[in-house]
Amino acid sequence: MKPATLPVYYYLDHFVEMLQFVEATYGDILGDDDRAFRARFRRLSKDAQCLLIRMVNRHGPIFNRSLFRYPEITDLQAAIRELIDCGHARNLRREDYPAFVLGLPKTALLDGARAAGFGRDVRASWSKPALADFFLSTIPFDAAARHCGAASFVALDNTRPIEFLLYLYFGKTADNLKNFALRDLGVLRTNRETSFSARFTDADEAQACFHYSRVLDRIALRSAEIDRETAAAILDGPPRTTDYAADLAARAACQLGQLFEEQGDKALAERLYRNGRSAGCRERLVRLLYANGDKAAAEALLRDMIDDPDSDDEHLFATDFYARKFGGQRTGLCTALLRSGQTIVVDDTHRGNPEAGVAGVLRRQGGEVYFAENSLWLALFGLLFWDELFESGQLHSGFDWVPHCLRDRTFHRRFAAQIDGKLAQIRARTALPIILRTVAARWGQPNGIFAWERVQMGALRALLDHASAEGLAEIVRTMCEDFRGTRDGFPDLLQLRDGQVSFVEVKAEGDAIRRNQLTRLRQLEQAGIPAEIGRVDYRFDPDQIYVVVDIETTGSWSAGDRITEIGAVKVRNHQPIAEWHSLINPQRPIPAKIVELTGITNQMVRDAPVFPEIADSFMTFMEDAIFVAHNVNFDYVFLSCEYERLERRFRFPKLCTRVGMRRSYPGHKSYGLARLCATHGIELEDHHRALCDARATARLLNLINSKRAVSADAAQAA
Repeated sequence: MKPATLPVYYYLDHFVEMLQFVEATYGDILGDDDRAFRARFRRLSKDAQCLLIRMVNRHGPIFNRSLFRYPEITDLQAAIRELIDCGHARNLRREDYPAFVLGLPKTALLDGARAAGFGRDVRASWSKPALADFFLSTIPFDAAARHCGAASFVALDNTRPIEFLLYLYFGKTADNLKNFALRDLGVLRTNRETSFSARFTDADEAQACFHYSRVLDRIALRSAEIDRETAAAILDGPPRTTDYAADLAARAACQLGQLFEEQGDKALAERLYRNGRSAGCRERLVRLLYANGDKAAAEALLRDMIDDPDSDDEHLFATDFYARKFGGQRTGLCTALLRSGQTIVVDDTHRGNPEAGVAGVLRRQGGEVYFAENSLWLALFGLLFWDELFESGQLHSGFDWVPHCLRDRTFHRRFAAQIDGKLAQIRARTALPIILRTVAARWGQPNGIFAWERVQMGALRALLDHASAEGLAEIVRTMCEDFRGTRDGFPDLLQLRDGQVSFVEVKAEGDAIRRNQLTRLRQLEQAGIPAEIGRVDYRFDPDQIYVVVDIETTGSWSAGDRITEIGAVKVRNHQPIAEWHSLINPQRPIPAKIVELTGITNQMVRDAPVFPEIADSFMTFMEDAIFVAHNVNFDYVFLSCEYERLERRFRFPKLCTRVGMRRSYPGHKSYGLARLCATHGIELEDHHRALCDARATARLLNLINSKRAVSADAAQAA
């Protein structure tokens, strides 16, 4: 497919569009500098306007003007002079030296060093970073500029007004218009149904949020060389008139404080934490005070956090830290809870996917089990409040996916009446119709809260119908008040058994429990919804169900060839308990060499079902089984591709009998199916027919599992 191209004046047109939007939407918020920029920009020639926008869009602050090649600019040198005259571009200065050196090719640095009289001190074998370090430490800027062609470079200047206008437009710090190009080239998905509107109510809020967002960017980009100027931008920054501005400032203070702690400047770190005043800052401050020996101050702060916590997570930290440091408790709450969890024996084939193993065990014990984790709660929240989140103007631009009212924590105030009404419906167990109406009307509509393919109506129905209605309403209310702080950490599995809902957080050996997970577990318990840790004990489990599969195909290319036959044998406790078989119409001719190999002819599959017609039946047969095959990746990949064509997932733990036989029965010259069957006396009458091969492979699986069972018994006895 021919790649999309952009019109000649694409970036200029979108920049003007952005200016018009900001003028119309934020006219009262713009300051004198912003208005002066707009007036100055309009006086520029079209060439200068285009060049300024092109420079803004390019990476870095300095540019080699000889490399400018833009079809929309007719007089490049005149445009450069115009930008220098109006203050948006300038010649290089001493502070540009690092960027200038790093922007030069290695050959130019070597030639410049020699021309400046340092030829004997440099080596052509040096890496470019080593060469750049030599320049910065040894060669003066003036000499480097003269001999490395600095006169041909130009630097951007006074870009803050542009960055602020883009911030108002996009809602995040941006220094270019590449989001437009990515959207129109089909690289970036945008919400085309959203109309643009103001996200900030006044100039103070907009300026403060912009200021602290830029500080966060600076911290992210310069973590190795943070200086006191960055700290001053927080300590002496603009007033935080809204929760969102305060949150941005607190995040910056917490991140920067940790960097200063690492550098040994604990006094400045303490000032930043006290300035941030968030739960994260208070936690860091407690740890810092305690580490510095000021235990009285740490204890006093902990008591304040316990008495008046900002969140459940903060209360959990404070009570845990206080108990361990001042209450004589040796074990932390997270560790204690992990140790108290019930042990669940899971077949060791599930290593790497313990949640699936535990789900299978719980289902065999009679429960309905759903993979829940965060997706269940995000879907519940998004579907329940879809109208408030996505139909009421809370997405301020097509580039927004998460409503701004969730970012600035105003959702619960803006929609208090609607929230109270829907919480009442949760308590009355009448909220499910709201979700069903949203699903019917909005299915598949992109959003930034949940993924439609992760929506499980069975799990939502179980939660709304069988969990404590009062407790569930309380958890949803907490999400409304602080979505950002409560959107994750929920347990892995939801189980419905005997009419009661419970949750299980799965932890395999070596896993730790994170504090947000502990917070969610306690939150569920306080809401009257049982939740616990399931500690996985990997062993050979004779009750584990395996489905041994063999497929025949039109060839070996999984992306192009198709399946002609599937045979499967379900095995439990070394015994076959069910079989599944079907010829499949591959919807293409079967090559003669494949017919000769398998005996499956075009006539045999002409009236057979196509794969979509048997997909549900085979998936039902698989249940929670482990997928087994001889050379397992061949069969698994072919089936995955077939389900992918149906936009469905095919994910199961895998076991390869070829690999298993090599480990359990080493020394054979060949580990092909036919040779192994002959060696171990396994019947294989109709080789290369799916069900016959699956039955034989099931016998190999039993040989492997017999060895595994003996090893497991020996390990347990030891």
